Amino acid sequence: MKIHLTSVFVDDQARAERFYTDVLGFVKKHDVPVGGQDRWLTVVSPDEPEGTELLLEPAAHPAAVTYRDALVADGIPLAQFAVDDVHAEYERLRGLGVGFTQEPTEMGPVTTAVFDDTCGNLIQIATEPQ
Repeated sequence: MKIHLTSVFVDDQARAERFYTDVLGFVKKHDVPVGGQDRWLTVVSPDEPEGTELLLEPAAHPAAVTYRDALVADGIPLAQFAVDDVHAEYERLRGLGVGFTQEPTEMGPVTTAVFDDTCGNLIQIATEPQ
């Protein structure tokens, strides 16, 4: 068994697509209309094009909004992405205007930082020791 797909709830799929591709560097894998203005919109790591897909899912359901907003209010990231160097990625993303709620922080053997994805979520980046 392996994880094939996971999702983040987003306020605006077009804005999420721009942020996750242009800023974070993911690449679009699927973009299929599913009714109205909603799309089955997934992105993947350019390093693993056949790897786990991230669905940029519309936050249309009230429960999704309540859940996501409660996590943000408590400062809890919805997802975590692995990076080679949290400090370098933090500087790169800050240079692109990304707002962080947690600067790079050593947490035992792991270094993490948390940013706002501009679409309603907090996302954590992490580097494990090599």
